[in-house]
Amino acid sequence: MTILESIRGPRDLKALSEAELGELSDDIREFLVQMVARTGGHLGPNLGVVELTIALHRVFESPVDRIVWDTGHQSYVHKLLTGRQDFSKLRGKGGLSGYPAREESEHDIVENSHASTALGWADGLAKARQVQGEKGHVVAVIGDGALTGGMAWEALNNIAAAKDRPLIVVVNDNERSYAPTIGGLANHLATLRTTDGYEKVLAWGKDVLQRTPVVGNTVYEALHGAKKGFKDAFAPQGLFEDLGLKYVGPIDGHDIKAVESALRRAKRFHGPVLIHCLTEKGRGYEPALAHEEDHFHTVGVMDPLTCEPLAPSGGPSWTSVFGDEIVRIGEERDDVVAITAAMLHPVGLAKFAERFPDRVWDVGIAEQHAAVSAAGLATGGVHPVVAVYATFLNRAFDQLLMDVALHRCGVTFVLDRAGVTGADGPSHNGMWDMSVLQVVPGLRIAAPRDADQLRAQLREAVAVDDAPTLVRFPKESVGPEIPAVDRVGGLDVLHRSPGEAQVLLVAVGVMASVCLQAAELLQARGVGCTVVDPRWVKPVDPHLPGLAAQHRLVAVVEDNSRAGGVGAAVALALGDDDVDVPVRRFGIPEQFLAHAKRSEVLADIGLTPVEVAGRISASLAVRKERCKEPEAAPATVQDGLSEERQELQVSKEPQE
Repeated sequence: MTILESIRGPRDLKALSEAELGELSDDIREFLVQMVARTGGHLGPNLGVVELTIALHRVFESPVDRIVWDTGHQSYVHKLLTGRQDFSKLRGKGGLSGYPAREESEHDIVENSHASTALGWADGLAKARQVQGEKGHVVAVIGDGALTGGMAWEALNNIAAAKDRPLIVVVNDNERSYAPTIGGLANHLATLRTTDGYEKVLAWGKDVLQRTPVVGNTVYEALHGAKKGFKDAFAPQGLFEDLGLKYVGPIDGHDIKAVESALRRAKRFHGPVLIHCLTEKGRGYEPALAHEEDHFHTVGVMDPLTCEPLAPSGGPSWTSVFGDEIVRIGEERDDVVAITAAMLHPVGLAKFAERFPDRVWDVGIAEQHAAVSAAGLATGGVHPVVAVYATFLNRAFDQLLMDVALHRCGVTFVLDRAGVTGADGPSHNGMWDMSVLQVVPGLRIAAPRDADQLRAQLREAVAVDDAPTLVRFPKESVGPEIPAVDRVGGLDVLHRSPGEAQVLLVAVGVMASVCLQAAELLQARGVGCTVVDPRWVKPVDPHLPGLAAQHRLVAVVEDNSRAGGVGAAVALALGDDDVDVPVRRFGIPEQFLAHAKRSEVLADIGLTPVEVAGRISASLAVRKERCKEPEAAPATVQDGLSEERQELQVSKEPQE
């Protein structure tokens, strides 16, 4: 049995010798490489926090002491040490989450958080303990990348203001978020990393002076009283201490004994303390260290020896199609620039940055700043393209609304990982953008169905210079081209059944293939369909209500929340035009979705051809039966939806 296999909870760590702790660290790294290679997941960040996590659980008594992990993608080691060692279905349906998850363990406080939130959580937890007179410590572990986020500094400002409220901030400084951390803070931390002599000098001085007869203690106390200037001469940590935070470090984050010593000192201090730990992302795994792009921040299923991917490739990704096309656009237009938030490679801007290094900015984990800076760039005469994950644009809603849209700035937002992403769980599904952004005046939203449409609609988006535009696409590989057979206004007609068409299927983006297959199933049942791709889903194309009036039922299928999404916008548009045709909305239910493969999640929520076709058939049958009832009162239009349409909304419950 390995040391790791003997660990059933944090208490089991207490009795281990220094040699056993070293063996445990090796066991954990070997376990992570082997298991994450089978399932995919965040490998590099977890390899880098092995010793730090061991030290945390040896010094503190979780869950009485509350340990909060910022972002949480580095929590695999924490899971192992808190009794969760079955990684066979990591990030898969029914398996462990890739992030902290409350339903898994009492040791998990914040689950699936976005970056830069842990300090705010810790501030609130510490205040609650103080108000209620509870004992115990609160520890927040935050990376140097997450520390670039504005929310982290808002929290630090509040944490430092309470001199008598114990709270420990551990900065896990590996010089990276996804890629190398950039900005002023990164430069400051780099300075601290290279000036690690302060603590050694202070310890030497204390030892020498206190052994000096008569004047030794007096001189030491005088120097200790003047330590602020002494510290700044050796290490400029004034940034933190000027805020009011006790600064300890930098500490070798791979030296368990040193980290434990720092943590124990912090426990004895009756106020906020910041411990600066230096770690190495990908530690102990040479292929990760050699991977300059991101040190294996995240990996797919692979051979742990060769690192070759084992999952079959599904063709080019949406991200790569965008990345290639934005370079071509940049070649043609020197006014097109790009912005991203600590995700240059994940969102496909690496080639653009290589070709146009002076026209791209990585602003760190700061989506709000990205949006406002883009407004300034647009006002200054260029056209910025802001590329982020769909789920992260939620953070910049106010800035998109009040800074970009209100000022009619020509900014294009490109949202990667839109819709269901699957394995990364509820916080990473990009399922709210087409709902939240419906209320933004003047914003145009494109949802391309294939690679050709992505290229075309991206070009259409950057051609608009007097209003914001947005282009969204999913994480999966791009499917085959889906040609249009006709055009009605701005709508692409993808399919027309011969004879009378009873159902108008509005296919939003990548749901086009689902709708086409559903139309085939319906046609086999004698139900004719017209399938259209609106291309630009906001605003609703003015030709859509007239087309809808020629059908008995409209069905809108989208990989976005049903609440306030494209289906709701279509229903409103029909109501405004007095087109009283019922609208069925197929989309993501108003709930947080459990982690699983994208295909499994889509099946669970009914976004499959069979499910869509079945429910449409049921709706037509219900409508036909109701039409036979002479005493049935006619439907009335209210807020764009008849009573009958409201009853026909998509639900996860069985159709009555």
